[in-house]
Amino acid sequence: AIEDEIERVRRPRLAGDTRDRAVLVHVGNDAVPAAEDSLGELHELARSAGLVTVHRVVQRRPTDPRFVMGRGKLQETVVKAMQVGAEVIIFDLNLSPAQVRSIADFTDLKVLDRTQVILDIFAQHAQTREGKIQVELAQLRYLLPRLGEKHTAMSRLTGGIGGRGPGETKLEVNRRRAQDRIAQLAREVEKLGDRRKLWRSMRRARAARQGLPTVAIVGYTNAGKSTLLNALTESSVVAENALFATLNPVSRRLRFPDERNIIITDTVGFIRNLPEDLMAAFRTTFEEAQEADLLLHVVDASAGDVEVKWPAVREILARLELDQKPTVVVLNKIDKCDPDRVAGLAHNYGAIPISARQPETFAPLLRQLHRRLWQETAHTFSGELTAKR
Repeated sequence: AIEDEIERVRRPRLAGDTRDRAVLVHVGNDAVPAAEDSLGELHELARSAGLVTVHRVVQRRPTDPRFVMGRGKLQETVVKAMQVGAEVIIFDLNLSPAQVRSIADFTDLKVLDRTQVILDIFAQHAQTREGKIQVELAQLRYLLPRLGEKHTAMSRLTGGIGGRGPGETKLEVNRRRAQDRIAQLAREVEKLGDRRKLWRSMRRARAARQGLPTVAIVGYTNAGKSTLLNALTESSVVAENALFATLNPVSRRLRFPDERNIIITDTVGFIRNLPEDLMAAFRTTFEEAQEADLLLHVVDASAGDVEVKWPAVREILARLELDQKPTVVVLNKIDKCDPDRVAGLAHNYGAIPISARQPETFAPLLRQLHRRLWQETAHTFSGELTAKR
């Protein structure tokens, strides 16, 4: 009778929609607005991973060491997931191996956490050999504590959302082989990092001979960094309305009207509570920003939680020892914001308001770049960009 009732109220799928359905869960003592913002970001992560969100659950209480949420609330969530036809429950935190086992004993639904969704997005977007190795290394480091358990939860951790990518064939090997594989991948990443450092040093030497300063675009994921790079340099770097669309640094040359040039580089986006495994695996990618003469910090003005994302980016920059590097802050997507809000944010963060989709707004930014890179007064440069890029 319960199954018949669930089938009766289950939401029908749209024709041709084969995406898995997910229920998002947030547990903590956060205020309601903060919890909703965090769930909103998890929703965007799920969307970028190819999932469709069908229900959200918020429980205000300390996290339970066994089930994360209260047992009764977990039972209610599982029933709701069955009612809406969900196959996946995603928790807005990182689950311990013990919590994964306990929840897997409680339900047959696939259980994922925030880190697994991020890893899945990285696996989908990794195109280069270095990117694939970094993703596999991060996957194995994250899943190593869970590999020793002969448990049905393991079969739900691998394959499909949260388990795809270069490392998926390595996930069920025994612990010793997994550790050997991690050591091998770490050596490969180190070699690739050394090769990248050599390439960067050669590029910097060549740029120094030619008098070319370097600028690295940094910021929260999906803030519009790649779109800005494309607009400034007339490039065609992949720019999607999705999180972590850019994994590997991309460099282009930007020419100013006075025939001066700079090298501008797009980097991987940041996100709050970035897992240490990802930080370690992608450190060689982040090092691109360490070699830059100037950082261009892009902030999404249209985001409702700018006040949360701003310190998250500053924290990651501090962890990368980049917080003291000269920085120009750009307030992007002002075309989607109320002018009063734009003015307030620009004042609070000392930012230059622009829209990456409206090149006519670039003049103040270009004047500031020109002044900061060549230490000249703003009146020596009009801020207009020529067609030569």
